[in-house]
Amino acid sequence: MPRRRPSAGAPSPSAWCWRHSPSSYTSARGPRWASPFSTGRFEDRVNMTNAMQDNTSANRRSNVVIAVACVGFFAGMVGMAYASVPLYRLFCQVTGYGGTTQVADAPTGVVLDRDITVRFDANTSGIGWEFRPLQRSVTIPIGETTQIAYMARNMTSQTVTGTATFNVTPQAAGAYFNKMECFCFTEQTLAPGEEMEMPVVFFVDPDIVDSEELEGISAITLSYTFFPVDEPKPVAQTVTDADVTQTIQ
Repeated sequence: MPRRRPSAGAPSPSAWCWRHSPSSYTSARGPRWASPFSTGRFEDRVNMTNAMQDNTSANRRSNVVIAVACVGFFAGMVGMAYASVPLYRLFCQVTGYGGTTQVADAPTGVVLDRDITVRFDANTSGIGWEFRPLQRSVTIPIGETTQIAYMARNMTSQTVTGTATFNVTPQAAGAYFNKMECFCFTEQTLAPGEEMEMPVVFFVDPDIVDSEELEGISAITLSYTFFPVDEPKPVAQTVTDADVTQTIQ
């Protein structure tokens, strides 16, 4: 019987045995057929587990820091919201921004030989009051302390409490218009049909003549707008707002 020769691509039996002998299943880490729970792989798994735990702890700490920062930011925004109104009032009073007038404790003590006319304006918004100045204007020496008065009457059948906002025009004159007494400093309450005269004591600061922006100024308009107390408005309220329902020139 003829003997078959192995094909050129097939390995000889001895070569096959050598390739599949246990000694050939080795690598840099040890035998390839080693148990997955051998010492090297077990240590690798322990190290990997520890690393994952460390990452988890770091992530938790990071999340806590972010949460605390968010809470602090939210609390700060709430605080700023409550503080914004008094801060706005202070800013307007210090700078005269928006025609906001100043508050003085005593007269200036200096009266110039130059007159200025102060006109008075009255408005209401959302409140059932008649509100008007008792005189339309005064012409006074700059620096002289003057007293005028407004009148308010409750035209409704209920007791109403109101508060007045104020400004002057030109707005740049607000930094030089000083009030010593004003009904706008406090809330006013009127019973049905009750009428009240409300004084305003003021003077115009002599420094106004040194202002380049107000050079040659001869007249200032002092304006008030009364609102019910449940509808507060900014201090520097202008008289051109769309919600003003009554204007007395």
